[in-house]
Amino acid sequence: MIPKYRKQFNQEFTYEKYDQFKQILKQKSGLEPAFRISESPIFLTKEFEGKLIDACESIIDQIKSLPPETLDKSIPENCKVPNDTKQPHFLTIDFGICKNEKGEIEPQLIELQAFPSLYAFQQVYEDTFCELYPFLNEIRNKMPYEELRNYLKEVIVGDEDPENVILLEIFPERQKTGIDFALTERLLGIKTVCLTKVKKQGNKLYYENDGKLIEIKRIYNRVIFDELDRIPDLTTEFDFRDDIDIKWITHPNWFFKVSKFLLPLLQHQFIPKSYFLHEFPENENLENFVLKPLFSFAGSGVNLNPTKEVTDAIEDKENYILQRKVTYEPILEDINGEFSKAEIRLLYIWKENDERPVLLENLGRMTKAAMVNVDFNKKDAIWIGGSNAFFGEE
Repeated sequence: MIPKYRKQFNQEFTYEKYDQFKQILKQKSGLEPAFRISESPIFLTKEFEGKLIDACESIIDQIKSLPPETLDKSIPENCKVPNDTKQPHFLTIDFGICKNEKGEIEPQLIELQAFPSLYAFQQVYEDTFCELYPFLNEIRNKMPYEELRNYLKEVIVGDEDPENVILLEIFPERQKTGIDFALTERLLGIKTVCLTKVKKQGNKLYYENDGKLIEIKRIYNRVIFDELDRIPDLTTEFDFRDDIDIKWITHPNWFFKVSKFLLPLLQHQFIPKSYFLHEFPENENLENFVLKPLFSFAGSGVNLNPTKEVTDAIEDKENYILQRKVTYEPILEDINGEFSKAEIRLLYIWKENDERPVLLENLGRMTKAAMVNVDFNKKDAIWIGGSNAFFGEE
């Protein structure tokens, strides 16, 4: 959407630079990226960025105005964790780059989560683009690296010794986001610990390091709690629902409270109309909607073309939504003259005593497939996968 930057990037791009890009990421993290890295960043106008931020500010206002009891309804009974907090530490908001009925390019909300994303990785990712393509420095994220690090350190580590803070995941070595875990460790000096390795004594938790038991005082939680039930023969010493003496960053209840559950409750020009499945009105046409389970992750369970037979067969209709379809516009031109579509995720962090969260950075996801998820792309496609958005003047 900014022709001069797109033209310059495409002229400077080579596959050798792309290989170098991935090698630099490996050198900085110690790991190969386990998800596809796009060859290209996303270039968007400052005007488009303004629309994204306007929508996000409205969403934040609406979340803050909702009664706690409304948000609490989102949490399944078997997933309620004690010692909830008044607000989450993280907020990520996803928008598709779409075309409206007037032919104008605009953002449309796809989903939102109060759950951490690739906060450590994206800064390094943007830095690496700027190293290989120096002209990008003039439109990079204006927040200095040290300021971003201080935000993350204050929220995740707080006043504790980093030794007593862990990044918690289930089988972290299997997760595609492992490169972010590695960069978080380097950034904050904390350890990544598998849920199965956490030990419980009374109401306190510990992990083992160099043969010593270390007390855990804060958990940077990366576990999707409701997915644990799908892991066969999972054995752990503590249950999320235990009343334990630790600080959650962020509290697991917020994964449910800020989720697709909110979509039918939000209103804005850039928010497509959504309904809970059991409240879908008769005067709406099912063909105009996408069916989504409330608590799926990474696009699983989404039905782009639901039928009445499909929706009628669903028993727990309150756990599904229908969201009005939007038209992703392929505007990101690759070196072959073909075009990709994209989503932009804005990454916010929310200090405990602050009235509002702060926008730290963004991430992009590019695709040539029907769904913006790298698993749905053809293997030989380019300009697809994880990316980063740069905003500048036309």
